[in-house]
Amino acid sequence: MTRFDFGSQAAVVTGGAQGIGRAIVERLLDSGAAVAIWDRDRTLAEKTAGELKTRGKLIAVPVDVTRLADVERARDETLRAFSRIDVLVNNAGIAGPNLPTWEYPIEAWAQVMAVNLDGPFLCCRAVVPTMIAQNYGRIVNIASIAGKEGNPNASAYSASKAAVIALTKSLGKELAGRDIAVNCITPAAAKTAIFDQMTQQHIDYMLSKIPRARFVKVEEVASLVAFCASKECSFTTGAVFDISGGRATY
Repeated sequence: MTRFDFGSQAAVVTGGAQGIGRAIVERLLDSGAAVAIWDRDRTLAEKTAGELKTRGKLIAVPVDVTRLADVERARDETLRAFSRIDVLVNNAGIAGPNLPTWEYPIEAWAQVMAVNLDGPFLCCRAVVPTMIAQNYGRIVNIASIAGKEGNPNASAYSASKAAVIALTKSLGKELAGRDIAVNCITPAAAKTAIFDQMTQQHIDYMLSKIPRARFVKVEEVASLVAFCASKECSFTTGAVFDISGGRATY
């Protein structure tokens, strides 16, 4: 494992209790960071924190990223524990149902947008002032290859991830004069609990589009996140890092 130095740094990973989020938490812990798991599933977050407590300093913070007051409370709790937030990984996300756009439920559309787009916006809104005050920060948004190419029968998910890419570029330009990098990555699908929200037909479709003929491993995503969150990612900002197994066409 390539080690980046996160000693004396504190990181927040939303949706960090399982799947890609947990892999990112583990990678950052193993690199010396103190980590706050922000997750709406309090029980699972505390269970994960308990399982990983021997690997470094971490806390579990229950939070609904769609609510600004909740996010601000989580930020304050994290600052009380660690005194600073150097890294923010916006990973929390949901898939939503697999349906044609003209049949997509209004409520489901709103929920996907609230978690996948409003969540990263609210977390950035709450945490960025802290990074500005310390003149250092790294923000990594987990988008998706669907945000570049658009998956059929997944219009809300695709649109939300495309918006995350645009949010990354806007915020990256706004903070470019400071030592605060804002980048996103666009993974292909990984075998995580999010598959439970999808039809088998949609899962098969996604696999068929990946030239490497397999799903990305959560550890591979965590490896790329580690670089983007490190001090070594010192010039690139507002960028999109592909990790789609060759699927991306731009």
